[in-house]
Parts: sequence; structure tokens; C-alpha cells
Amino acid sequence: MLSKAVLSVADTTRILDAARAEAEKNSWAVAIVVADDGGHPLALLRLDGCAPASSYIATEKARTAALGRRETKVYEDMINNGRTAFLSAPLLGTLEGGVPIVVDGQVIGSVGVSGVKSEQDVQIAKAGIQALAV
Repeated sequence: MLSKAVLSVADTTRILDAARAEAEKNSWAVAIVVADDGGHPLALLRLDGCAPASSYIATEKARTAALGRRETKVYEDMINNGRTAFLSAPLLGTLEGGVPIVVDGQVIGSVGVSGVKSEQDVQIAKAGIQALAV
């Protein structure tokens, strides 16, 4: 039987708090979602002033990063480089801003962020993940 790490409530809170701090430091109104390895949301935070649609988009980015086991930027680049057939894949968050959480080579969850420029979404997501020190 194999075993792997899983995100606890404390881990999820630590990620969310660090991501929120990064967003607030830069005055970015975003939605932040932490998901488990199956892409199921464990936590969602929409900061004041963030558009409601960003909650949906952040959730889908987190789901796509968890299920795909890679950053969502990979999918966005693939589509932008002409592989439009990938649009038929059952992944809805194919925009940059979803980042998997990897521990010992295993994806244990992900963070999805939406609300600002894509590279800023990623900056926030990675700041959250860094709080785990994985």
C-alpha cells in the first residue's frame, strides 16, 4: 500500500493566510482557492473588491492544477500555441494562475488564484505554497 501526505486544516489555513498576505501587500483584490489532490475545494477566500466571477475561475484553476498535476500555464500555452483541440478536454481552468502543491514528488493539492494579471495570480499562489516549506 502506498501512502502520501495530505493537506490538513492547519496546512490549508497557512496557505490561505500567506496567499492573502501577498495579495494584500500588493493591494490586489483576488479570489484564492486551496484544493485537495482531487481538485475539491478545501478553502475559498474572495477579498473585498474582487469580482464574484473570480471565485469560480480560481476554483477551476485549482481543480485543473490538481487533476492535471501541473501549472495551468502549461495548458494556456498549449492552446495559445495552436493546440486548440485541447479546449475539448474536461478541464475548465486552463488559464495561468493554478499551481499544484507537490510534496515528495506527489501532488497533494493546489492553489488557484484569479482577479489580477495571470503572473500576479501565480505570484500569490506560490506565496501561499511557500508557507508550507515543502
